[in-house]
Amino acid sequence: MSAHIILASGSEIRAQLLRNAGIDPYIVSPRVDEDTIKVSLLAEGAPPRDIADALAEAKARKVSGKHPGSLVLGCDQVLDFDGEILSKPKSAEDALAQLKRMRGKRHMLLSAAVIYRDGEPIWRHVGQVRLFMRMSSDAYLEDYVSRNWDSIQHAVGAYKLEEEGVRLFTNIEGSYFNVLGLPLIELINYLGLQGAIEQ
Repeated sequence: MSAHIILASGSEIRAQLLRNAGIDPYIVSPRVDEDTIKVSLLAEGAPPRDIADALAEAKARKVSGKHPGSLVLGCDQVLDFDGEILSKPKSAEDALAQLKRMRGKRHMLLSAAVIYRDGEPIWRHVGQVRLFMRMSSDAYLEDYVSRNWDSIQHAVGAYKLEEEGVRLFTNIEGSYFNVLGLPLIELINYLGLQGAIEQ
């Protein structure tokens, strides 16, 4: 049913979301220089939405060339904080600084997905979620980072909503799947229409 769907990502959560939905993708980690792409697009004044889309496309394109006929899904997520893109924290200190900057404020997560087949893009979607952070104390944030560093070092914004990070928020507007980094409903709709999965 989904033997020809390739996930061009090393993300465990994206793979798990697909498996939970009954889609068993073949996993291929793309070797894409995300930092170079980001820096180049930022220099051109590209908005965060376009950066997320370009990163997802770069991953799908890279893997698609080596897997003719397959549907290759590339994904990426960008955190937009007042027009500034915040990346995955480089250290526990960086994670704490990011969380202190964002507390009590709103930010957006932009989750992009692009499907390539035979080296050409055939579908794309960027999901958007608004997240409102509570005014957590310094002490709580320090303890949070200390307890969760092994997990959050791989997450934009230094939190995972599917873990203790949910306690950092007062309100979320948008799809939970987009927070996790995959516009899953829109993807399933497309795959179903294409006959790639049963409906």
